[in-house]
Amino acid sequence: MEKHDNQNSVSLRTFDTGAALLPIMGVIFVAFLVIGLAMPVLPLHVHARLGFGTFAVGVVAGIQFSAALVSRPWAGHYADRWGAKRAVVVGVFAAAASGLLYLLSLHFLDAPGMSVVILCLGRALLGGAESVIITGGVSWGLALVRPQSTGKVIAWIGASMFGAFAIGAPLGSALYAVYGFVAIAGATTLAPLVTLLLMSPIPAVMPLAQVGRPSFTKVIGVIWGPGLGSGLSSVGFGAITAFVVLLFAQHGWSHGWLAYSAFATVFILARLVFGHLPDKIGGARVALACVLIEAAGQALIWLAQRPEIALVGAALSGLGYSLIYPGLGIEAVRRVPPQSRGLAMGAYTAFLDVALGFGTPALGLIAGGAGLGAVFLVSTLAALGSAAVAITLLRPRSTGPACSLTPVA
Repeated sequence: MEKHDNQNSVSLRTFDTGAALLPIMGVIFVAFLVIGLAMPVLPLHVHARLGFGTFAVGVVAGIQFSAALVSRPWAGHYADRWGAKRAVVVGVFAAAASGLLYLLSLHFLDAPGMSVVILCLGRALLGGAESVIITGGVSWGLALVRPQSTGKVIAWIGASMFGAFAIGAPLGSALYAVYGFVAIAGATTLAPLVTLLLMSPIPAVMPLAQVGRPSFTKVIGVIWGPGLGSGLSSVGFGAITAFVVLLFAQHGWSHGWLAYSAFATVFILARLVFGHLPDKIGGARVALACVLIEAAGQALIWLAQRPEIALVGAALSGLGYSLIYPGLGIEAVRRVPPQSRGLAMGAYTAFLDVALGFGTPALGLIAGGAGLGAVFLVSTLAALGSAAVAITLLRPRSTGPACSLTPVA
């Protein structure tokens, strides 16, 4: 088994948190901007241009999240074994290659079946790229700064990811309106390559010596508690992104997009301003307080009879959701040895993939049967379930993290 010199890794922990994270945040932002660009325009391209129905639209949109989920174990193992910077570089080139597949699909517009198959391949490759980039990016940040800044690393990098989604969606709509899907394909090809310039001055950190390698299922068994709590809290995020605009329309309220903007704005600001709190006062403690705030916000949306109340609920949901992922992420990372952080983050993030990939369609079924208001009642209950998980995580553990895993060769 390979051995790696860890001296460089130790010395780099003297890096200032902001100086170390800002370039990585820039890489994450650009990489996820291309994902945001396609989100609002894929349904239009597949339905209006290629002539497929809503099922095909769902397949093309959802295959990225399925690929991200499937690739999490590989992404975590790769970052742990070969280094986080190398993992991010691999992800960047994979994202650019997905753009090339987008462009290739446009050459088969006269054969819509072939075009949509190539488009699906591009979406799957982009999902794998996203998995490697975010897993490697978080692992890279954790290696560059002090262990006491774990929560801040997860919070700040996550803020850049969600910020890219928020900006990418309207930007993608504008590009598509003027230039069509070719602009989305071109941006997806070229924008990730720009991040290579951002990465070049950031030092790589040699991976820690791998004395055996824990299996993905072993890691899941160790971090399932924080992962479950994060997944349950993410149901509210899925409810707002998919259904809050429809809820506004059902009530006859205008400017439903303001609810999503309120959520996203408060979410990003809270992560940047309060991202240090999980490190300072404890991840589970912060997650518990935040998930109760999220539950209150979701309940306000469910009960709202005026748009102003729903907007307050969306803002509270953004405030609450902002620190749940980093707070519980600290609990996940602390349950594994340092050389398995990448695999732990991959396993932890897989719970979010499941919540959004399967939970949001389930909310759609609930909306169809019980109405849109019921969606936010369910998300309120899910948040309260996450609070119950956070309470259990407050109990002290009797064993250290390194003893929790049995490595496999």
